[in-house]
Amino acid sequence: MASHTILSTICLVGFLLAPISNAQNSPEDFVDTHNDIRAAVGVGPVSWDNNLAAYAQNYAYSKIETCKMEHSNGPYGENLAEGYGEMTAVEAVKFWATEKKFYNHHLNRCVGDECGHYTQIVWRDTKNIGCARVKCENNWVFVICSYYPPGNYVGQYPY
Repeated sequence: MASHTILSTICLVGFLLAPISNAQNSPEDFVDTHNDIRAAVGVGPVSWDNNLAAYAQNYAYSKIETCKMEHSNGPYGENLAEGYGEMTAVEAVKFWATEKKFYNHHLNRCVGDECGHYTQIVWRDTKNIGCARVKCENNWVFVICSYYPPGNYVGQYPY
């Protein structure tokens, strides 16, 4: 990991979604959605990493009882989402990407609201992701994506 100071911890985000009966949550769904968002700003693709996925899955399993939104504080970049119903991989990633409107590339900072989920998705140096989704005991869904190398370093542009 670089010796730069990481921007403030990526915020915890919760949101509500209507149930979807044909939930898609494969590794390809996570990767393809990330890569579509990355391609829109000219950033190269990410690939699925089974070690990152195992890390994400273990952490997600630890949240099944409460679905509490808190970061793992592990060695990877991380985005979290929580939703009700059958929140899919695609919906979670697209939700993080809605923060694009708050990122000012010219100033290289968030304007008006949080944008750290979005900048982690498009961080140019990130090459691998691993994600997981679990249904919690309270019927909410917890989603985590882990990123390597992580992003959001102060003073560096994501792309």
